[in-house]
Amino acid sequence: MKLTLLGAGAWGTALSIAFAGNHEVTLWSRETDVAVDLKNTRENRRFFPGYRLPDNVAVETDFAAAVSAAELLIIATPIAGLRPTVEQLRALDCQAPLLWVCKGFEAGTGKLAHQVVGEVLGRERICGALSGPSFAEEVAAAQPTAVALAANDPAFARATARQLHSTRLRIYANDDLVGVEVGGAVKNVLAIATGVCDGLGLGLNSRAALITRGLAEIARLGVALGGQRETFMGLAGMGDLILTCTGDLSRNRRVGLALAEGKSLEQVLAELGHVAEGVYTARETDRLARSLAVDMPISSAVAAVLDGRISAAQAVEQLMARDPREELA
Repeated sequence: MKLTLLGAGAWGTALSIAFAGNHEVTLWSRETDVAVDLKNTRENRRFFPGYRLPDNVAVETDFAAAVSAAELLIIATPIAGLRPTVEQLRALDCQAPLLWVCKGFEAGTGKLAHQVVGEVLGRERICGALSGPSFAEEVAAAQPTAVALAANDPAFARATARQLHSTRLRIYANDDLVGVEVGGAVKNVLAIATGVCDGLGLGLNSRAALITRGLAEIARLGVALGGQRETFMGLAGMGDLILTCTGDLSRNRRVGLALAEGKSLEQVLAELGHVAEGVYTARETDRLARSLAVDMPISSAVAAVLDGRISAAQAVEQLMARDPREELA
């Protein structure tokens, strides 16, 4: 299959490496210097150093040329880059089906990725999300990984999952696009909370409680938005949450660890040097939860810390001071 990865950051590069063995892959970069470096050295030294891009992966900076012959597009930009990318596809009248690996709610609108795509390209456009417990570094290194592929067309999800599936990257079809997207979005917020917990030295009991109660928050919001509760027990829910909250490669967890040290958000992001989607998703999650009257105290506390309204230590005190309630209520 002819695949085009739109976005030459860590994920675009990692997936290009992963799919190159079985597919004809083009990697598009909007940064000319990155593309030149990839062509000359076969390494993305700016965004993803240490991993070699296979020789059969074409590198392109011309957007129209990159998508012209593609049978499947995979958008690998941050969520902020999703709308500009699909607007370019609309301008070219490109009809190829598309997937995305970005996670989060669009800043300002609170829309999930499929809503943004539907708004720009029309709801009839075949599209979906590739999401689950996966660090780009481990995918590029061909370490065993399993993710979910959810789409607005179940037949497309099943067929595409089979085509992209490999012995090292197992892909499971899912028909709950909303649930998969919500799981992928909100787990980043909970990873910040878990980083704070670990950074403050609150112990493994606290971490386990936080992750479990965080999963309950994700499920409540997901169901309120139309997702299926069982989705949050799967790869894009519990699986992705556990990985992002406990893995040392998690950018969002590192944000929480740094906040627990008393660093300002500006300092944390400057030192991180990469996008941490949970920082932007936290505010949209809190706003959306309040508008839907969904109880999400951990997510709300993270948003308050990021906005500078309370300290990390104060957030913990507020959460622990909440009145008891039934666990499954």
